[in-house]
Amino acid sequence: MDDQQARAAIAGLRRGDPDAWRQLYDALAERLWREVARRLGPHPADVADVVQETMLAAAKSARNYDEAKGSPWQWLWGIARTQVSLHFRNRQRHDRWKQRPTRQPEETEPLETAELAAQVRTALEAIPGDYSELLTAKYSDGESVEGIASRDRTTPTAVRSKLARARAAFRTAFRKIAEPTRT
Repeated sequence: MDDQQARAAIAGLRRGDPDAWRQLYDALAERLWREVARRLGPHPADVADVVQETMLAAAKSARNYDEAKGSPWQWLWGIARTQVSLHFRNRQRHDRWKQRPTRQPEETEPLETAELAAQVRTALEAIPGDYSELLTAKYSDGESVEGIASRDRTTPTAVRSKLARARAAFRTAFRKIAEPTRT
């Protein structure tokens, strides 16, 4: 496909012609695959992802193609370079996330854990007793909503509603307790 045919395919993309999409892909995809592979190395899945993202971005931005700024290949390669950069940026972000040190529960300092437990107990004491019992049954004892409803001779819907009110009361009480200790 020569530049004139590629320009015609881009014009077809502007009109939403699916055949134009195939023509442009058939004309430029092989070259695009080779160039992207040179940048990304021996990772076929990464190359495929970047080529796909490039072609999707090209289809979306076909109306922005300006012949005066370069050939269809230059336009497509500009989009591809952006996609390659995004790929590397995302990979770096992912690698940093994987390398981020994680804190294991056994590594928490005993003072922090004891302080938090004391704050939770104080907040539970500050809210109405039935709320405190309900929250303890659900979250500390692991009882199900249905089990609590059966035990209290009520409906699961009523228990869920009361749990929502109890959580709201707990949050309010806990914030009042925890705020002064934060720096």
